[in-house]
Amino acid sequence: MATETVVTIVAGADGGLKTADENRLAGDIKNLGVERLRTDWLASGRALDIIVSGNSAQLTADLRQKLQNAGPFDIFIQPLDDDRRKGLLLADMDATMVEGETLDDLAAHLNLKDKIAPITAQAMRGELDFAEALRLRVGLLKGLPVSALFETLEGMRYSKGAASLVKTMGRYGAKCVLISGGFDIFTRHVAGVLGFYRNIGNRLEIENDKLTGNVLLPIVDKDTKRRTLFEETEKLGLTPARTMAVGDGANDIPMLEAAGAGVGYFGKPAVQAATPHQVRHTDLTALLYMQGYRKEFILAG
Repeated sequence: MATETVVTIVAGADGGLKTADENRLAGDIKNLGVERLRTDWLASGRALDIIVSGNSAQLTADLRQKLQNAGPFDIFIQPLDDDRRKGLLLADMDATMVEGETLDDLAAHLNLKDKIAPITAQAMRGELDFAEALRLRVGLLKGLPVSALFETLEGMRYSKGAASLVKTMGRYGAKCVLISGGFDIFTRHVAGVLGFYRNIGNRLEIENDKLTGNVLLPIVDKDTKRRTLFEETEKLGLTPARTMAVGDGANDIPMLEAAGAGVGYFGKPAVQAATPHQVRHTDLTALLYMQGYRKEFILAG
């Protein structure tokens, strides 16, 4: 059982984490009655571990309360033990591994983005059933030529740190799975570019090189994401504590809650309420620092 707690503070890619911040944050932690702590820079100006004696639910809660307004940093608080370094990552695609929502981008080809984007936003906030919202949006795309899918692929932009996250974890033995309520034509491409070993996405029905407006069953939804996490964990012979998941929308919540470390990436309010681990200021390399990776071991994207 862990006898220490690690507080990981991560600044943006331009740095900004200074010795003065180290001293201030260490002082804030000592004011909680912590008797012993030590610091360890994972990346100069970018990422710092403060290792605190003791590990309990109360200490963790106190640390989170104390440091919640510590500055423009992402702060992760967890036990310091062998489970910190994960063996499995499950990642959402839209607005997580890639910028924006691919379905909304497809809608732009039919000048329907203004109709479809609000439905997407409601579904990601958990205000609409995901499967029903998906069918409704895809139905509006009926008649869209397949060429529009490839044009959307060409315009796809990856989130900062996405490639570094997947390649680094893979380099050091972890398996990374891309799972999305979006579409497999996109997940296959993104997985190939970023280095995921497996990808899962919904399938669009296509006839005569045009979308029919239907999604083929089974639909990849929140339950699929959670179930896949358990399946991969068992297949790899891991404990749940050695798993990590990342996503931004309500359909990611069961997966995030089931993982040893569920991380919200610029998450919707429901995601922020579901897990204490949040990326709000930095990028996806924060998930590597959270696991204790040092800068010199992080692969370039």
